[in-house]
Amino acid sequence: MIRLEYFTPADFPQLIDWITDPKLLMNWSGSLFSFPLTEDKLAWYLEDTNDPATSDALVYKAIETKTGEVVGHISLGGISRKNSAARISRVLVGNSTARRRGICQGMMQAILRIGFEDLGLHRIDLGVYDFNTAAIRCYEKAGMQQEGLSRDILRYEGEYWSLIEMSMLEHEWRALQG
Repeated sequence: MIRLEYFTPADFPQLIDWITDPKLLMNWSGSLFSFPLTEDKLAWYLEDTNDPATSDALVYKAIETKTGEVVGHISLGGISRKNSAARISRVLVGNSTARRRGICQGMMQAILRIGFEDLGLHRIDLGVYDFNTAAIRCYEKAGMQQEGLSRDILRYEGEYWSLIEMSMLEHEWRALQG
């Protein structure tokens, strides 16, 4: 089982250790960060976050409840109280040995619960590069539905990456819980 807790400066070194190369950083963050990831860049990333009443972004570390080990990172950003919507981003199962153990599923369930139950959102979406088939499977298992494809949206080392848009609506979340 996965529990989410706010990501803090004390967590910076571990996330930096997980991001081992420029391609992984680009896959994780798009063009938000440049390689190498640093504590200064992460400090900027956390500015004005993690106040559920006022922030437009909530940034979390994922903790495996059985072991207490930090196993991932996820954020819920672009929070629009007016539109009752938000966007999941920067999803990372940190340690490669932790993959294929249901951690992504646990992270998705936890972030969707926060969005739909704690924040009372109507819509939550995300974008995932089309080559990231493991992530796509995880998001589909969590109940996210594909909406469309933004073709060749990002150029990385001479190669274009396309982005699949996915979303879930509140009534779909409630049906999955029922």
